Amino acid sequence: MSGTESFLAERSIRQLRELLKLEDPSLEVSDIDASSYAPGELLTVASPSLFAEPRMIRVSSVEKCTDDFLSETISYLENPADDTYLVLRHGGGVRGKRLLDAIRSGSGGGIEIVCAELKKDAERYEFASSEFRAAGRRVSAGALRALVAAFSDDLTELSSACQQLVADASAEITEATVDRYYGGRVEASAFAVADMAIAGRHGEALALARHALASGADPVPMVAAFAMKLRTMAKVLGTRGGSGQLAGQLGLAPWQIDRARRDLAGWSGAGLGRSIQMLAETDENIKGGSRDAVYSLERMIGVIAERGELPH
Repeated sequence: MSGTESFLAERSIRQLRELLKLEDPSLEVSDIDASSYAPGELLTVASPSLFAEPRMIRVSSVEKCTDDFLSETISYLENPADDTYLVLRHGGGVRGKRLLDAIRSGSGGGIEIVCAELKKDAERYEFASSEFRAAGRRVSAGALRALVAAFSDDLTELSSACQQLVADASAEITEATVDRYYGGRVEASAFAVADMAIAGRHGEALALARHALASGADPVPMVAAFAMKLRTMAKVLGTRGGSGQLAGQLGLAPWQIDRARRDLAGWSGAGLGRSIQMLAETDENIKGGSRDAVYSLERMIGVIAERGELPH
């Protein structure tokens, strides 16, 4: 398992263990820490036991492995033990690359499962959608957007929220369902503030932002949410054609294009440009360019709520 997303890697390793246990309940599980590896440790653990039970060897911290681990594991792959499953967890970086390259080449019958961090909203949206799909549950697009907005910074929490809704909600999971369970989290999210301001609801956006800040929220992710929304709107502005057709061309998911087109109602190109300029100025201010980050944020919310239009 390679990549920086620990949640996906840990879940994959756990699912593999459960699958092997189902095949043979006598499975013997051992753990090795590659960063403190003792010479000969892998061969000792992989040696056949008296009753020849199948074995699963979980190795952590391969990105910090010792030289002994590296050389012995590459050698082991040339002649792996029978009925033994060696699972390596590499969290990223160049250390251990020679071992990864050996696995990628098929040495020892190994395969690489990439557990990359889900950085884009579209990726987290697809992740949440797959959670419900795997459980055989129907979920609306609005519910998925609300969940991703509420749990955008933690994949573990997003997965837990999906599982709770699968377990507790009896009918189709809608935006109203998400609001019933996680309303406070959703309402206080940065994206909710951005959505209200972009829709021209200045008072509500301002009140929600102040509530979020009073609850300990940081202005930086709030401005980042505005940036994501406005940049998507700028990409979509003036485009023609179906969202599915444009998705690959713009590097966006079809639902993002549809949402941006709805958000652009009432906006002009000039107003959007001025709002993006204000966004850049606010970003600089809240990162040390101004003594009053909250004032800068509230001023930006006001400009965006007016859709960047100059006063008459």
